Amino acid sequence: MGCGRTGATLASEFESRGHSVAVIDARADAFRRLPSHFKGQKITGLGFDRDTLSAAGAEEAYAFAAVSDGDNSNILAARVVRETYGVENVVARIADSGRAEVYRRLGIPTVAPVPWTAAQIVTRLLPGGSDALYADVDAGIAMRRLPFNDGWVGHACKELEHASGARIAYLTRFGAAVLPDDQTVLQDGDDVYAIVAAATERAAIKAFGHPPQGTS
Repeated sequence: MGCGRTGATLASEFESRGHSVAVIDARADAFRRLPSHFKGQKITGLGFDRDTLSAAGAEEAYAFAAVSDGDNSNILAARVVRETYGVENVVARIADSGRAEVYRRLGIPTVAPVPWTAAQIVTRLLPGGSDALYADVDAGIAMRRLPFNDGWVGHACKELEHASGARIAYLTRFGAAVLPDDQTVLQDGDDVYAIVAAATERAAIKAFGHPPQGTS
């Protein structure tokens, strides 16, 4: 639901992966944002209206994304799809981060773009910031880009993992991804993406930011 830039991008992406997609928007002219080769359904109507949802095939849907520009409409549509049509895999975009947290606790997965965007900008502008790529709040785990102290250059990734308690998922080196093994050594300019537990995240960031023990 919602054929703004986000909705149109999602629709195109899902279709490119071989999925059947239906897009709902209250304004017919919104569908102009879809690429010319889009083959999915274009349904004009309200995304929380049952007739509109039925026309879009909600009864057989695997997933539903509510990404219109209205918080209330997105939450209402997500609840209707889940509670009326039994679609468990739903997500709603909520601009108000406070409300997003409330709805998440009520069982409606939400995405709050404002705090995410702000965090991205802060971590890019200020040195030493960690950049969250993925977070599972319920499980208490996240994947972050963690800057490391220059003292770790030349040391094996497994040494940094042992010192920090984090698990290094991958590195980027000269623009290419590297999946580390026991022999992988950190190089100057590497970007490290690590999985960290919420309970030990501060300690992990601290370990990454300090040189190995016994060095200065």
